[in-house]
Formats: sequence, C-alpha cells, structure tokens
Amino acid sequence: MADEADLSRLADIVVPPPLPWWPPAPGWWIIAAALLGAAVITAVAGLARWRRNAYRRAALAELAAIGPVSTPASAAAVSAILKRVALVAYPRVEVASLTGEAWLAFLDRTSASDAFSQGAAADLARAPFGAPVRDGGALLGVARRWVTHHRGET
Repeated sequence: MADEADLSRLADIVVPPPLPWWPPAPGWWIIAAALLGAAVITAVAGLARWRRNAYRRAALAELAAIGPVSTPASAAAVSAILKRVALVAYPRVEVASLTGEAWLAFLDRTSASDAFSQGAAADLARAPFGAPVRDGGALLGVARRWVTHHRGET
C-alpha cells in the first residue's frame, strides 16, 4: 500500500490556456459603441456651438481691428459693433431702436453689470456727439467682455 503523504506523487497544477484578446466579449462591443456614439454627439454639439458663436468671433476681430479707442469716431465704431452683435443675439424689436442711455441700460442688463452706464463704457452714449473718450482701453475691454459673455436669446 502506497503512502498517501508521499511527496513524490505531487503534480503541477494544470493552468488553462490564456484567453484571447480578440474578438472581445459582447459587453466590450456595447461599451465601444456607446463611447463612439457619445463622441459623435459631443462633436456635433461642439460644431453647432462653434457655428452659433461665429458672430462673436467676427465681432472680436472687428474690435481688435479698431485698435486703441481714443477718438469719438472709434468709440462710435465700438458701439456699432456692439449693436450688430445685439441684433444677432436678441430680437430686433427689442434692440434696433435703442440709443443713448437706453442702449447702455440694455448692455448693462444683458451683461449683469453696470460697466456700461457707470464705467468707462458710458462714453458710448456721448461718442456720437463728439465727446472725448476718457479711457479707451477700459471701453474696449468692457466691449470685448460683453461680446464674449452676453447671453443671447437665439
């Protein structure tokens, strides 16, 4: 009778062969399809947002082309650019007739600040009458900030 505790009868454990990497299990196909779908949706939404904001990029380029705002004519040009942006982003009946203090109040309301009626951008209302520009750099900064951050209704 053989001794059951004899170590000469030990054998190695039989390890199954490794699983192949390809083809993946159905769950991985589902995850890959979901990720691809999410990437497509994100890309389409990003493209739509980029197209919707084309008017902002054009306005910022025009503001940069004006250069330093030091004359009433350049301040009036800034106001004209802001008006065109507002006409794109808000209903025409709400924006088209605004001038002077009402125009500045609209810009304040849509920027959630008082930078237009109280700050350096108050020169926008006086620019058509030839009033000197006090701080053109601040005026241009406020205009850029409004173009970048206003919330349109379109």
